[in-house]
Amino acid sequence: MPERRPPLQVVPTELREPAHAEAFVALLDHYARDPMGGGEGLADEVKQALPARLAEHPGFVSFLAFAGYTPVGLINCFEGFSTFAARPLLNVHDIAVHAGHRGQGVGQALLAAAETAARARGCCKLTLEVLSNNHPALAAYARAGFAPYQLDPAAGQALFLQKWL
Repeated sequence: MPERRPPLQVVPTELREPAHAEAFVALLDHYARDPMGGGEGLADEVKQALPARLAEHPGFVSFLAFAGYTPVGLINCFEGFSTFAARPLLNVHDIAVHAGHRGQGVGQALLAAAETAARARGCCKLTLEVLSNNHPALAAYARAGFAPYQLDPAAGQALFLQKWL
């Protein structure tokens, strides 16, 4: 008989709830330790400070995915603004699925929750960044309807850049 998986539930992250804060930090640290997350865990001071700081941050939107009572995924988004559309947008900053639960629809469920939240906020689009060699993530994002950003094919695709301060 095939193994029964616990039902997947996606809920808004409540960082003031200790169980949610603990699951949030554990999943984000798991993601940070992955090669696609940089390969190093979160610093202890970040683990301590992050839940309270994000709970106070305006425009923060987050969801946790649970398989039964086990936290298996998380998505963190921040509201921005599109000057070209004169409407808000929602940027997916982190999406993490525990390695033992990948390929089971967790990421798609988290992206759907973010899309629902974005539509409820009147956002014109969802945005995200992804490493160019993260082929499983690229395929998942394409399944969810994401495509590279470009205004005119002759001008090329947008690139994500950073400058540490």
